[in-house]
Amino acid sequence: MTGENEKIEAVPAVAAEAQPDGLDMKLEGDELARRLSATVDEVLTAQGHARDLTLEDARERAQQIVEAHSHDPNFPHGAWGRMNAFLGNAALFETPEKHQRAIEMAKIEVSLLTSNSPYSEVRAVVDPIDNPGLPCGTIRAWVIGLGFVIALAFINQLFSVRQPSIFLDAAIVQFLAFPVGKAAERFLPDVGFEVFGVRHSLNPGPFNKKEHMLISIMANVGKTLPSSRYIIFTQWLERYFDQPYARSFGYQILLALSTDFMGFGLAGLCRRFLVYPSFCLWPRSLVTIALNSSLHNEENHSVIGPFRKFFNISRFRFFMVAFAAMFVYFWFPDYIFGALSLFNWLAWIAPTNYNLTAISGIKKGLGFNPLPTFDWNIVTHVADPLIVPFHVTINTFFGVLLGGIVIIGIYWTNAYHTGYLPINTNGMFNHFGKSYNVSMILDDRGWLDESKYQQYSPVYLAASSLNMYFFFFALYAATVSYAFLYHRHDIVLGFKSLARSFRGRQTDDFKDVHSRLMSVYREVPEWWYMILNVFAIALGVGAVAAWPTFTSVGVVFFGIALALIFTIPTGIISATTGMDIEFNVLAEFIGGAWQPGNALAMNFFKCFGYVTTAHALQFANDLKLAHYVKIPQRQTFWAQIVAVFVSAFVCTGVMNFQIRNIPDLCEENQKDRFTCPGVNTYFTAAVLFGSIGAKKVFGAGGQYTALLSAFPIGLALPFVFYYAQKRVPQTHWFRRVHPVMLLAGGIHWSPYNIAYMWPAVLPAYISMKYLRTRYLAFWAKYNYVLSAAFSTAIALASVVIFFAVSYHGYHIDWWGNDAESGCEAEACTRLAMPEGEYFGPKVGSFA
Repeated sequence: MTGENEKIEAVPAVAAEAQPDGLDMKLEGDELARRLSATVDEVLTAQGHARDLTLEDARERAQQIVEAHSHDPNFPHGAWGRMNAFLGNAALFETPEKHQRAIEMAKIEVSLLTSNSPYSEVRAVVDPIDNPGLPCGTIRAWVIGLGFVIALAFINQLFSVRQPSIFLDAAIVQFLAFPVGKAAERFLPDVGFEVFGVRHSLNPGPFNKKEHMLISIMANVGKTLPSSRYIIFTQWLERYFDQPYARSFGYQILLALSTDFMGFGLAGLCRRFLVYPSFCLWPRSLVTIALNSSLHNEENHSVIGPFRKFFNISRFRFFMVAFAAMFVYFWFPDYIFGALSLFNWLAWIAPTNYNLTAISGIKKGLGFNPLPTFDWNIVTHVADPLIVPFHVTINTFFGVLLGGIVIIGIYWTNAYHTGYLPINTNGMFNHFGKSYNVSMILDDRGWLDESKYQQYSPVYLAASSLNMYFFFFALYAATVSYAFLYHRHDIVLGFKSLARSFRGRQTDDFKDVHSRLMSVYREVPEWWYMILNVFAIALGVGAVAAWPTFTSVGVVFFGIALALIFTIPTGIISATTGMDIEFNVLAEFIGGAWQPGNALAMNFFKCFGYVTTAHALQFANDLKLAHYVKIPQRQTFWAQIVAVFVSAFVCTGVMNFQIRNIPDLCEENQKDRFTCPGVNTYFTAAVLFGSIGAKKVFGAGGQYTALLSAFPIGLALPFVFYYAQKRVPQTHWFRRVHPVMLLAGGIHWSPYNIAYMWPAVLPAYISMKYLRTRYLAFWAKYNYVLSAAFSTAIALASVVIFFAVSYHGYHIDWWGNDAESGCEAEACTRLAMPEGEYFGPKVGSFA
């Protein structure tokens, strides 16, 4: 068997000291590295590869680079400009002997961009080499992987209804699985069996990084909770729809398996759009790979960091130090001194001053607070500043800021009667300004009773919710037009490649280094994924038809049609920015209009339309992990299949435990923060779009018809930016303005606010701009490891805190854990409705 340290390179190995004629790389290495946004080692390697590159080869590759990345916001803007200038300089090709130095410099950069990833963040953690001899899908990897699938599914489902929610992710599995794998390597005997000429042993040798990543991919499935749980929560709990048949485990598991397998099948069919193209970075996957590399690579080298100091601590030791520090620290904002989590110091000055608390309050207000938190879990709530590109963070922040300004304008003008309601909430209200009692308008099937509705009240939404829906509508239209304008050529290439694959032809449409290395392994046939989709549809139809849902099975097929339209556009956004575009509101809007009055039908439509897409993107991220680490495609396929099946059963079981055993579940003041913000938002949408129907709310005569103007505005916005950006140089800052991310920022309200976004801006600048620009080698070595350490520590500390102290009722009773009073303890309103009066149209004349 090939040893782990033996490598197969994508291109011929070249000694680092090999240099092109006329260049003193020893003297110019640092300067050239800074110019190319690369480390010195990367430049030296590229310099060696450039020796075998002819001028014609360099021109062909440069042409491919310019065409492929002309609208890529993550591509080094200076590199694109230099490649374009190289191609446009006719003198270089007419008299090359007179321009040797310029040609050699261009060859080095072309080699850097094609023999490795063109993105420095990928080069920082992903090797452009592979060893096909490393065992991957071993018995020990499967056993350890399934163990972590069960653990993550259990913990993530348990904490999914907590505010803020806590999730264990792949980075945590990387950390915890390493000692388990090493123990298996040391103590398991080398005994096994042979199948089809291949020996499978309990201990095939050293525990390697491919086994480790396969474990992580399996566990990553465990963290992907079936979103059908929201349907069950709202159907089962008395405070929502209270439909007893939802307690059936068979009904629950069919829905969970259907949406999960549909998402996985869809991810497989879309891998030529979302996985194989090099511009699909999937930034969040880089954290997992960074930790994987630091655990398995014992090499250590000094790097220059801040203050021009040399740092020689290894990645593993750095991870352990950062992990320990955050594990200890997180006890303070999460348990000992809760006020540090939401540091609401401005509202404490005058808690009964409504204007002050409405603007600066973090719990009930808009969160305009210059120092809102000391909790890393809050800092990373919207965007992890150490992972997503800086232009994404800053675009999202300005989108959140714009949303806050819109809310202020709506609220203080009392537009849509919002002055009688709390300023920032995801709740629904009646025309008295009280919480909306949905049972007052439903019949025994859970459908809308028009006469009851006319005698009760229309639904009214807070200013924050109106803002959120406006930005959601604009975002969906903008996502489609953005994908068409900026990625239409990539999408066409994906369809051509998919068609050739269905015809049984091998394709080489993706020529980057990682796709070349993966081509040695057998691909998964497309029909495997098609079978999964058919199976998932059958399960979904069974769930809808076999229980008294009063819903047509057509909802399954219409929902899937919506998923087919939006998976690629939203997937491209996620793959390039690290931010998810959730089109749940669009699914609600269409589902409610399709079968008005039936909230459950709308929920099913959303489940099969939006949820399958969300799951598809999560599974696509796992496929990219396997692609980066060179795990054979078929081994990844079977690992994900089994993990999906196990995870669905575990999550469904935990959900039953939660509903039956956690007291006051989903109540506003639940003692362990199990207040269910996601479930409450889901229920709000079910009533608003399902029971009442989108037509009553947004149609002709509806109180919120004007919000539909967001669709044409959103559709047009990418066109405006696209043609405006073409008028400025590639290096201009305006090229980094991302219309979709601006609109996406506006949705992060109700019940959250700008305090959950603003704290990410400064660390994002320090990491992604200052350190990455000035100390690239330092940033490449430690940045993603730091992110992995912090997220791992927070998740594990949260689990320990909950099971060791919170679950047993231990509470530190002092001001630091009970700092809120006045309008931050209980939501206030700017205007008061006189007793017995109401706002809006007269009873019986509602739209």
